Parts: sequence; structure tokens; C-alpha cells
Amino acid sequence: AVYQRRVRYFKRINLRMVKSVQVFGRKKTSTAVAYTKEGNGLIKVNGVPIDLIQPPTLRYKVLEPVLLLGKKRFEGVDIRVRCRGGGATARIYAIRQAISKSLVAYYQKFGDETSKKEIKDILLSYDKSMLVADPRRCEPKKFGGPGARARYQKSYR
Repeated sequence: AVYQRRVRYFKRINLRMVKSVQVFGRKKTSTAVAYTKEGNGLIKVNGVPIDLIQPPTLRYKVLEPVLLLGKKRFEGVDIRVRCRGGGATARIYAIRQAISKSLVAYYQKFGDETSKKEIKDILLSYDKSMLVADPRRCEPKKFGGPGARARYQKSYR
């Protein structure tokens, strides 16, 4: 009886196990976390479909991974992205990086190595920042001037 209960318990656990990966993308002070699981091609950012992202001028930047790799590669996965911090542009770049990295991670974990390598090569050949974070940060202001490097004008009289 105890053995049968254990078997039933483990069967229930296996049914609940979902193929998923969680990856982050960063730009300046913005961080986007992409949760990718098997599904039917749904991509949402902060609960909003990817086609309705604001500002509209930067919408194509977020759609770049989809446009580069084709809808076919995104058909078997659902991607949900949470983004916080930074300005509008930094957020867009962080989301874009999170989507790209999550697809590569998903294919590495659950797909085959050749398709993962192919995806990675396409993304890197287009733009390195799709997979690699940009380490540049804003330099802090110092005393004796209006900004980080500029000094107040010198006066002799």
C-alpha cells in the first residue's frame, strides 16, 4: 500500500513537471526576466502581447528575435517577460535580450545542439547585445563641476 502511494505521488509530480527555463536580460539599470515554457507561440511582456508594446517606435527592436529566427522557432514555446527599472529604451533592449537568451537556453535544455547553435549564430551575427549584456553604466557626478567630467568655468576676476 505504501509503495502504491509513492508511485501515485511520483506520477503526479511527473505530470506537473513542465519544460521551462528562466533567463534575464539587462541594459543599464533595467532588468527583464523571461520565463519560457512549452506552449503555442504566445509572447507577453508585463501581461501585454508583444505586438502592443510601447513606445511604438521601438516595437521592432523587441520583435527582432522573432523576425530574425522566424515564427516557426517560437511556435512550440510560450514566453512571459517581466521587466522593471530603467527608461523606455533600456527596457526594450533588456526585453529583447531576455527573449533571445531564453530561446537559446530552452533549445539547449530541451532541443538539440545543432538548432541551438544555429539560433545562437544567427543572433550573434546580427547583434552581439542580443545575447551578451552591455557592461556600460552611468558615471557618477563629482564635486567641482556640473557633471561627471565637466568642470565649472575658471574665472580670474
